Amino acid sequence: MNWIQETFNTNKPIIAMCHFKALPGDPGYDKAGGMKKVVEAARHDLLALQEGGVDAVMFSNEFSLPYLTDVHTVTVAAMARVIGELMDDIEVPYGVNVLWDPKRSLDLAVAVDAKFVREIFTGVYASDFGLWNTNCGEAVRHQHAIGAENVKLLFNIVPEAAKYLADRDLVSVAKSTVFNAKPDGLCVSGLTAGAETDAQLISLVKQTVPQTAVFANTGVRMENVEEQLSIADGAVVGTAFKVDGVFENPVDVNRVKLFMDKVKAFRKNL
Repeated sequence: MNWIQETFNTNKPIIAMCHFKALPGDPGYDKAGGMKKVVEAARHDLLALQEGGVDAVMFSNEFSLPYLTDVHTVTVAAMARVIGELMDDIEVPYGVNVLWDPKRSLDLAVAVDAKFVREIFTGVYASDFGLWNTNCGEAVRHQHAIGAENVKLLFNIVPEAAKYLADRDLVSVAKSTVFNAKPDGLCVSGLTAGAETDAQLISLVKQTVPQTAVFANTGVRMENVEEQLSIADGAVVGTAFKVDGVFENPVDVNRVKLFMDKVKAFRKNL
């Protein structure tokens, strides 16, 4: 797991979400504000996250609800524009997540020089978005075809708002995923964005695949961050950094600073 230290310049990294507002083609897109408003909101959040001291950011089209599993070209193009306009402001390692399409996430990563992607690469699920199928072999071959071999792959093995279609426990899923797909990391999630990840599940996954990085993927907050990081190799944090801890709100730099102060104090005692 040396790649964690090499990528994030720390152990137990906090990857902060920079959520893009709805984009062209999304039901919630603000046509009056246009892409300029999307870029301004993303810049505000990026700068607040960096000022607050996060270790990395992950750009995602979080407000493209309801999500697609075969994402339209306009979404990837719009995300690339936003990240391109932010490039001079980015000071930390960054990744991307085009919800929920592995190949489009990799396409975007190559276009903007992202270091990692988070996606649903394996499994078949019954979800709020319909029957959700994947083809990991195809996605990984696409990764190599477009020259993205150095992009780290974080596999979300507990998709939000979805349930594994086969009757398999999470430990079995983690073990076979690592054996068959060789992910750089596994992400363990709660039901939705902001929903706490069960610490017991993180522990079970980590015990099952000790040589693979395991991240707490949702619901990490001030109240539980020490517990989560005592088990996980890092955490993805979004909602906890928002004003009043509300998913729809912009990032609150003071919440970020308080959170990261606690994380840095915890890491000193490792």
